[in-house]
Amino acid sequence: MWAMSRKVKKTDRGKAWNRKLTKTKPPHIGTRSKAKSFYIVCEGMNTEPEYFKSFPLGNAQVESFGLGQSKTKLVESVIELLTSDESLKEKEVWVVFDMDINQEQGNQQKGDYNRAVELAYKNSINVAYSNDTFELWFVLHYQYIDTPWNRGQYFKRLSELWGCNYSKDGKTKAFCERIYQILLEDEHANQEKAIYRAKKLHDEQAHLAISDKTPCTTVFQLVQELNQYL
Repeated sequence: MWAMSRKVKKTDRGKAWNRKLTKTKPPHIGTRSKAKSFYIVCEGMNTEPEYFKSFPLGNAQVESFGLGQSKTKLVESVIELLTSDESLKEKEVWVVFDMDINQEQGNQQKGDYNRAVELAYKNSINVAYSNDTFELWFVLHYQYIDTPWNRGQYFKRLSELWGCNYSKDGKTKAFCERIYQILLEDEHANQEKAIYRAKKLHDEQAHLAISDKTPCTTVFQLVQELNQYL
């Protein structure tokens, strides 16, 4: 204000000291970083997509849905979507699927699982995989597990923790919409510990083929990305 009202002689108007005092500054315009967009395609139709959509994000948005396809087929479908929709190139793309071990398929299933992860990485698609099941991520909020469980054991444990019949009710859309909040409000659940436990499992099995890492989940990597925008 002083520089604007001060009278200056005509002969001094061009001098450097005066230009500095009277220079009009542009108005300050608040800037905001461009909103982050996550595109999360899941194998499951309810549990995974509803869980990720429940994150209370600020300057970011999540589009998450299930395709009902597994492993390589799921990744191939996402690659087709990326090819046909240019707008997806501006989004952070993830695929989410798990092993779902079937003893009758054996090595054939493991081979498909490994190919799916490799194909995704080759096409710059992030992968949140779980061996044997996505529910490992939920249980890790409560305890550390370093021995293989089957999904029946995970479902039983969650039924005990949440006072429900998880295999029957826990897979419904309405229940899945509440899981994030359940974990947030349960004093016995801890996401920070779940991330630590999942990372420990992942790092300790780094030398193994992806299909042989069990129990293991990289869901923590996607959760860490989402947490940046809470």
